Amino acid sequence: MQLRLDKYLADMGIGTRSEVKQYIRKKLIQVNGQLPCGPEQKVVPGQDHIIFQGKEIIYLDYEYFMFHKPQGCVCATMDPKYPTVLDYITEKNRKDLFPVGRLDLDTEGLLLITNDGALSHNLLAPGRHVPKTYYARVEGNVTQEDVKCFQDGVDIGEKRNTLPAQLHILSSIQQPPDTENWISEIQLTLTEGKYHQVKRMFEAVGKKVLYLKRISMGKLKLDDSLQPGDYRRLTEEEIYLLKNHFERRRL
Repeated sequence: MQLRLDKYLADMGIGTRSEVKQYIRKKLIQVNGQLPCGPEQKVVPGQDHIIFQGKEIIYLDYEYFMFHKPQGCVCATMDPKYPTVLDYITEKNRKDLFPVGRLDLDTEGLLLITNDGALSHNLLAPGRHVPKTYYARVEGNVTQEDVKCFQDGVDIGEKRNTLPAQLHILSSIQQPPDTENWISEIQLTLTEGKYHQVKRMFEAVGKKVLYLKRISMGKLKLDDSLQPGDYRRLTEEEIYLLKNHFERRRL
């Protein structure tokens, strides 16, 4: 595959094509140890060596990052009021990264950031029913009756009830003892992604979500070593597991 030199460098976030043209005129770029003929010069990723200000620029078709989204940032590429999740990803090459799906402003946890549109579609398409698991602290005593209700589908005010969801009670403790105040800890696995779905489901059974964290999406699990605001690149195995999930379903 051949690319124009200006597109190669622009794709890797060196600058806009106009800025790249200026860098070429200023002799800041080398191709295989020589000054390029111009921005239209064709180069082959993985074969030609492109140097910008002494650093080799490696072309990557796709990038994949696991991000532990903190509270207080938005799942967007830009926002006039809040920091975006992309503001945290400083060691990136591609300029076309985006978050896969959304987490609320006050929700934290696993978020995949990539520029792989096909993978994003597979993960988010309603018909795929990709499981997403959340940990939550809930105000109220979550009971086995709630477990059954979630399994049967909950009326959250839409045309149809939610799809069956797997609710697991981790603990339910009175705060303090001998009062009517309860705090429950739960894990909930959904196979759809309606607006504010976890919060609305608990509201439908008379309870309130106090804290919400996504811990897995498909076969991708949040790395316990990542603190809120931290990120890392996906391993080759993690990328394979995400993609192979859909290959297997087609067989």
